[in-house]
Amino acid sequence: MPLEFGAQSQDTYPTRNPDQERWIERADPVLWTDWTDHAPISQEQAGSFERDGFLVLKGLFEPEEVEALIDSAAALREDLAGAKAEDIVTEPESEAVRTVFRLEQHNALMQKLSRDKRLAGIARFLLGDEVYLHQSRLNYKPGFSGKEFYWHSDFETWHAEDGMPRMRAVSASLLLTDNRAHNGALMLMPGSHKTFISCQGETPDANHESSLKAQEVGTPSQQSLRDMATMCGIEDAEGPAGTLVLFDCNTLHGSNGNITPDPRSNAFFVYNAVSNALDDPYAAKAARPDFLAKRGEPEPIELHDGPLA
Repeated sequence: MPLEFGAQSQDTYPTRNPDQERWIERADPVLWTDWTDHAPISQEQAGSFERDGFLVLKGLFEPEEVEALIDSAAALREDLAGAKAEDIVTEPESEAVRTVFRLEQHNALMQKLSRDKRLAGIARFLLGDEVYLHQSRLNYKPGFSGKEFYWHSDFETWHAEDGMPRMRAVSASLLLTDNRAHNGALMLMPGSHKTFISCQGETPDANHESSLKAQEVGTPSQQSLRDMATMCGIEDAEGPAGTLVLFDCNTLHGSNGNITPDPRSNAFFVYNAVSNALDDPYAAKAARPDFLAKRGEPEPIELHDGPLA
């Protein structure tokens, strides 16, 4: 049964307390299944994900596949320029598309990518369950003006505002441009996924309308970030186009702004275990829109096994 709003006594990861921030030890596994010779990643890679909370994989996709995905992303941004749909976010001072949510519904090749065994198959192994898409999007950080995204744990928002019960979700980001530290590559704190930072502050109504541009509520304090960075360090998820970055839902991450001429882009898919379907939000008056958090009865993904292009 879904939890009643504010039912913190039943909440393993309470957050958005108006009075204080605190650290809570993770109560869920990171790797939900034992590694075998049939796993889609090596034993070393599985151990690395469990230890660090993320994994950077190169060489999974053929050059022609990457080229086709890059072309599809460019065409999608051009076709949707000026669109007023709720799942399209444009730049503040132009009609250029910055983010496309429900990515798999907007483009057939991206839909095939979302089901590819190199993404969804690895997610299914890591989570030890059938998976479905909680959220998907095309991210684009333009050259010279791409904005930073502050440190946060995705699970904190998905738990507080979407009602995701447990830490049984993983993000898969396929790089569609070269991602380097200088053009805003994803930064992660290895090992931070083992601690849940229960954030201070209450959730405003329709918080997603502002958090998609600049997240403020649900972010750790500077002191917590300083302490976590001292404990864990910070790593850049760098790589050429075609690199796959997988990271646990509770891994602290963020990205710097991009003042270089080189844009940064990726196709981003969030896989949630079907057994971890959404309840009512744990720390918000109303759930976020469906394009940000897929609600209802989860439909397990049917894996695509074969070349994309």
